[in-house]
Amino acid sequence: MRRWLALSIFLFCGALAAQQRMVTEKIEWTWADRPATVDAKLPNVLLLGDSITRGYYPETAKQFAGIANVYLFATSAASGDPRLPVQLREYFAMAGVRFAVVHFNNGMHGWGYTEKEYTAGLPGMIAAVRAGAPSAKLLWATTTPVLHDSAESTNARIDTRNAGASALMAREKVVIDDQHALMLKHPELHDGDVHFTAAGYALEAEQATAAIRRLI
Repeated sequence: MRRWLALSIFLFCGALAAQQRMVTEKIEWTWADRPATVDAKLPNVLLLGDSITRGYYPETAKQFAGIANVYLFATSAASGDPRLPVQLREYFAMAGVRFAVVHFNNGMHGWGYTEKEYTAGLPGMIAAVRAGAPSAKLLWATTTPVLHDSAESTNARIDTRNAGASALMAREKVVIDDQHALMLKHPELHDGDVHFTAAGYALEAEQATAAIRRLI
């Protein structure tokens, strides 16, 4: 049954990719990390996102020492990008890990896609996560605010993306970790317009850790 589901999603994503337009950024990247030593007796947790997730991953992994093995997969491919479901499928196949919880976000890239395209791509992302981690509980992290609007990344756009994502997560019964509300209260913890200081990432990790622990 699982093989049939995975094949169906693969074919669906392939057909979708053929129909969707692709908008690339000047620099495209993926980034994966895993524990140096995996304790087979502990549950496995995946943080899935972009450079913001990559920022709070080390502290989150530290806080889960002796509690869970924490993995990371980050990418510049955003929801709406036909490459994203393919990247997720390839990551899960490479990792070969049974995840208990997947904490995921995707919203600080893909500004060449409209908010409608962004929201329309989220079901495919959820389907790819569920196919790769069929027994995992899912936890969606809202996209954090920017300190100053740029030509592409604006807080108005982030608000629209978060609203569309939150409505979908409610329908899909996916728990929400409101990282946006958390960091909106701490503009002093920005390091530039998009990223955060070490103290900012530590604060995000603390909230993410608490949210994940409730699901393990």
